[in-house]
Amino acid sequence: MHAAVVTSFERPPRYTEWPEPAPAPDGHAVVEVVAAALHPRVRSQADGSHYTSSGELPLIPGIDAVVRDAEGGLHYALLDDTAAGTLAERTVIDVRRSIPLPAGTDAVAVAAAMNPVMSSWVALTRRVAFAPDSRVLVLGATGSAGGMALHVARRFGAAEVIAAARPGERLDALLDHGADRVLALDDLALAAEVDVVLDFVWGAPSERGIVDIVTARADRSRPLTWIEIGSVAGPDLRLPSAALRAARLDLVGSGVGSVSGAEFRAELPRIAAAVSAGEFEIDAQTVPLADVEAAWASETRRRLVFTP
Repeated sequence: MHAAVVTSFERPPRYTEWPEPAPAPDGHAVVEVVAAALHPRVRSQADGSHYTSSGELPLIPGIDAVVRDAEGGLHYALLDDTAAGTLAERTVIDVRRSIPLPAGTDAVAVAAAMNPVMSSWVALTRRVAFAPDSRVLVLGATGSAGGMALHVARRFGAAEVIAAARPGERLDALLDHGADRVLALDDLALAAEVDVVLDFVWGAPSERGIVDIVTARADRSRPLTWIEIGSVAGPDLRLPSAALRAARLDLVGSGVGSVSGAEFRAELPRIAAAVSAGEFEIDAQTVPLADVEAAWASETRRRLVFTP
């Protein structure tokens, strides 16, 4: 079979031949990949920078996909950490980490949307006791996952959803796509009364933002849950001790490890149903897997979905 294969963390995957998957052990199945998306998580897997990376090479990247089983049924599947991912013609799935999809499902839309929707959905259902009428701030809202987070927060009953990112037309446009207000990352003190922050940015903007928000809060004893999901601005920050001592700030993360596999699995049916029902705006571009090397370097903001 053919697959997108990483042989160096310094170079993009190449489309090449790869051995067929071995017969699957109990509870697993060899499946045909129908559509697999290029998420930021997949890029970090392929360049070895993700915190779960084992450094093992060669590897096939890809963490999820819409797949077809031996009987022709469609499923959405999440993969365990593996060097044989979904950017291939066939892969092996843990059946317990998959859900069936109805006939006629738009495989490209599901492949494109599940991961970015899942990031905020799981954060709000598994990392905080989210209360309806909460006020939510999304950092990095102009990204794909951040944009989805605006709609996820609204779906769970947020009273106000604030989008924050670098200033510009893309940020302003979010007023028509789920945001009640938009803020530049340097103006986060204006969101001081939020209850939950969904942070896809981290690094220096979050370092400033945490201090600005907790300093400006009228009642610092009122709970604020800051959920770290992504780190597009950098993996580290310095946090003054006073930010935690002088305010009721709960700083948590959401991702592999802080959320168990069973918790992710439990949310999959509801996420897939919402995606299939068209609840989220999806801007996907289909690309043949054979063109993976060229597509890897593209600067499009659309979610690329590879079809073998």
